[in-house]
Amino acid sequence: MRGKHVSTPIEKIIAQAETLAASGAKELLLIAQDLTYYGLDIYKERKLASLLEQLSEVAGIEWIRLHYAYPTAFPMEIIEVMKQKSNICNYLDMPVQHGSTNMLKAMRRGITREKTEKLISVIRNEIPGIAIRTTLIAGYPGETEADHAEQMQFVADMKFDRLGVFAYSHEEHTHAYNFINDVPAEVKQNRVEEIMNLQQGISLAINENKIGKVFKVLIDRKEGNYFIGRTEFDSPEVDNEVLIDATKNYLRRGHFAQIKITKAEAFDLYGEVVK
Repeated sequence: MRGKHVSTPIEKIIAQAETLAASGAKELLLIAQDLTYYGLDIYKERKLASLLEQLSEVAGIEWIRLHYAYPTAFPMEIIEVMKQKSNICNYLDMPVQHGSTNMLKAMRRGITREKTEKLISVIRNEIPGIAIRTTLIAGYPGETEADHAEQMQFVADMKFDRLGVFAYSHEEHTHAYNFINDVPAEVKQNRVEEIMNLQQGISLAINENKIGKVFKVLIDRKEGNYFIGRTEFDSPEVDNEVLIDATKNYLRRGHFAQIKITKAEAFDLYGEVVK
């Protein structure tokens, strides 16, 4: 995506949400290149909090999920709205891009590792149990072994609930294309695998802590002998799923069920219906 941020007026988004709700939709995903910019172009101020307040009043919508809110100039007022509105998921997709201040400066992100860590700490204190998803880049031009080590430590310290990492791709018409693509492809891939191996252990520990607890789960589909759904802490296609034995239960796609977690893997949960 290139060019300036373009916001859709609140009334149009509300109308779309009402149409979706009337057709049976239960979950809305707000997706933008950067949600925190919402409203600046048409209202001359950040209006994401106002949008969330109005969206939360649309009848029939039980989950509202936020993708993507970058940490630079993060509007804390949206955290206040999330605390007040029960149908706004305790979930935030915040692509921090890198765990090294040196690399964040090269990427022109306008933030440091220390400020990112402080922001995440504040958000977690305000909403205990919030699931934070992030995205990282490995092998950005100029990334040294020291930068990679710092990124690894950042992941270990932050213990993100969900994390994706991509090997840097040298694309034309981007700022980074002016740099020498000096990290070999093999090194990039090795760094991706090291980060994901670290995250796998973190994810497993987080999931194991859910065993025995009951969650509201949205059923997405049936595959083989399992109904497959998600908790409010998981976005479709990219996050964890909950598998429920279909030979013992009947669940309806697009509906919610109360599920007790009985088993955990690094990126999946297993559960049973609470009658």
